[in-house]
Amino acid sequence: MEKTKKLLGSVTISQEVVGETKKYVKSVKTFEKKIEEYISQNITELLDILLFGAITLGASDIHIEPQEENARLRIRLDGILQDVIFFDRKIYRGLISRLKLLSKLKLNIADRPQDGRFTIEIEDSLIEIRSSSLPAEYGESIVMRILNPKSLMSIDELGLRKDLYKIFEKEILKPNGMIIVTGPTGSGKTTTLYAFLKKIQNPEIKIITIEDPIEYHLKGVSQTQVSPEKGYDFSDGLRSIVRQDPDVILVGEIRDMETAKISLQAALTGHLVLSTLHTNDAAGAIPRLVDLGVDVSSIAPALKMAVAQRLIRKICKNCSALSKPTEEEFLEIKRGLKNLPSSVLIPDLNKIKISKINKEGCEFCNFTGYRGRIGLFEAFLVDSEMEKFILDNPPVSSIREFAIKKGMVTMYQAGLIDIVLGNTTMEELKRVVEIDADTEVKEDAKTQKSSE
Repeated sequence: MEKTKKLLGSVTISQEVVGETKKYVKSVKTFEKKIEEYISQNITELLDILLFGAITLGASDIHIEPQEENARLRIRLDGILQDVIFFDRKIYRGLISRLKLLSKLKLNIADRPQDGRFTIEIEDSLIEIRSSSLPAEYGESIVMRILNPKSLMSIDELGLRKDLYKIFEKEILKPNGMIIVTGPTGSGKTTTLYAFLKKIQNPEIKIITIEDPIEYHLKGVSQTQVSPEKGYDFSDGLRSIVRQDPDVILVGEIRDMETAKISLQAALTGHLVLSTLHTNDAAGAIPRLVDLGVDVSSIAPALKMAVAQRLIRKICKNCSALSKPTEEEFLEIKRGLKNLPSSVLIPDLNKIKISKINKEGCEFCNFTGYRGRIGLFEAFLVDSEMEKFILDNPPVSSIREFAIKKGMVTMYQAGLIDIVLGNTTMEELKRVVEIDADTEVKEDAKTQKSSE
């Protein structure tokens, strides 16, 4: 094998490994076979093929999990974990030591969690790996998050509906106010915010971000990373940022009252502020800010748009088939989409065919029936009416109802639209998004149809 220089915190993947992997690793099964070929090589070469194989398949995370008699390697593809291979504990110990060395984790500490990162150099590109170790029953579990710059998207690549694209484009070009993107971990919030930054970035404005950690490096953007152990957190960083004469500020996540208050104040004093919150839906952003200790009198005039999103798997076009929806599926789609705003265009529901997955799948989709993911979004604007409504500090349900009344398309409805367009399946939508309460189909579909 070609000898390459290995530096602490950096891995340079050899041309030989790159060439072999690109040629042979097309699925999880071929990835397993390629690892088996390298299992008897030294740990450095094995780790190279393990890392680049996962990157080649488009994995977001790599999991190495110790078990009683062996260790398991899994990768997360399109949001779903898949087993790759089991290997003996001697190889596991070697991989853990090598990964801890690369990530600058303490080798002699195995009884408490540690976090680190390292960089992979492949041809002319750099890929960041964020690693986390956690003590488990049979040893340390290691999870590596792959931060591939190729994952960055422009707003045109987010797969937005035309009506939603127009809303987003208009709001991010405003000179001030706050835009909040909500959703659970791994729902694509950071990707969406970075897409916004790429759209508005130009030499005439100054953009500063404060993140934990910096996930992707953007040219022309000043990026700073919090360091709580050194006393530099989001609130301290924000105080410094507003003195740097920024036009746009990205706050990685609003977690506490101080950060929320400073962010909202910045939005009220001539800055466009982009940030994220952990809530279930767009309407939940406002009560969440209140729970953090912010007064609604600050939220209402500062907030301009709240967005919620999830990622849903796309149907594999290579092995799926189109067919007429069942009666129950048709009723659910019809009920769910009956009150869509006129700005949202959909095909004639009486003529639609929907995608059905091949349960056996094919090699192209790793035998899952799905390949790739798209975003489901719901968003509402804070106009004068919504601002007055927020000042009464209403509950989440009331905010949601009012937003829908004003034309918000829910994530569930967005998923139904993707089903109608043949992008995903009803099963996948129900796995990811909760059914809207007012669109649930009764068990006796025929009775319901006759009553209509």
